[in-house]
Amino acid sequence: MTQIDIPIIPVQNPRDLPGGAVEIAPLGTERRRELIERIKNLLREKDAVLVAHYYTDADIQKIADETGGMVADSLEMARFGNRHPATTLVVAGVRFMGETAKILNPEKRVLMPTLEAECSLDLGCPADQFVPFCDAHPDRTVVVYANTSAAVKARADWVVTSSIAVRVVSHLLDQGESILWAPDKYLGSYVQQVTGADMLLWQGSCVVHETFKAKELAALKALHADAAILVHPESPQSVIDMADVVGSTTQLIQAAHDLPNSTFIVATDNGIFYKMKQSAPHKTFLEAPTAGAGATCHSCAHCPWMEMNALENLAAALESGDNEIHVDEAIRRKALRSTQRMIDFSQGLDTRRFYARVEA
Repeated sequence: MTQIDIPIIPVQNPRDLPGGAVEIAPLGTERRRELIERIKNLLREKDAVLVAHYYTDADIQKIADETGGMVADSLEMARFGNRHPATTLVVAGVRFMGETAKILNPEKRVLMPTLEAECSLDLGCPADQFVPFCDAHPDRTVVVYANTSAAVKARADWVVTSSIAVRVVSHLLDQGESILWAPDKYLGSYVQQVTGADMLLWQGSCVVHETFKAKELAALKALHADAAILVHPESPQSVIDMADVVGSTTQLIQAAHDLPNSTFIVATDNGIFYKMKQSAPHKTFLEAPTAGAGATCHSCAHCPWMEMNALENLAAALESGDNEIHVDEAIRRKALRSTQRMIDFSQGLDTRRFYARVEA
């Protein structure tokens, strides 16, 4: 077999850098209330709608809920922004989400609370290395996860999210296509295992999901024998192997509602608990542990870049119009092809119950 060299791009968690991640100072009750009201007023004044990811701060998710916006995963964020009539989309999440909104809505202004909120999967798949890698494998259909830059999407044939990745790859497999997948190696391996597709995997990973530990998860499960384990497929295989349900964020929320268990151990970003508790208010949710050799906390299950979205910078962006997302038009047009395929493929699909139930 021919040896294939796949680039590995090291990405540091900002918490590990000198000075650590950006610290968001706690707000007093009155200041928090003032900011929430100001943001709601600004959304009305600016003809803007707030689209927030499940991993953002609970206050931001609540504002989106209460103002006619959307709290969702990457796929639903893209679909909602594409069909909403507001002239300004405010995307609370990480940069690739803002870029995706701009790719689909070039006529709209797209703002973000901060442009410093990155994603380790995006950073670990730079276009200047990914494009020549694709060019070296012209026989493969290029499928990229939504967690990528506009420039990477521009080189792709398909964009997918975790909610439809298995279905899209199964569709391509039925057409006899082999796949070049990027950037998440764990999600790619999971899709490959489920579909049996011929997939060449880029070696990226999420700084949050990669830290979940199977040994510590088993110990937590022993303390909560009746708990169901919900796992996002960006997690390591050893963690996926312990799951009762594997699925996207939306699918895990749905599973928490559907399953009869009263307790769930959740292996994804803990920002999801806001919506999980709304969906199943009488159930208990526990963070899957990230503790282990070299760990500095019991569970660091929160994206340091998602954490950069805060009430103060959200209000400031709405007031000033700063932090606007711009995508080069030539790149946007190319990226639209693969991104629109994702939207078209998912049209009419209710992906919430596409989760994989693992039977004992």
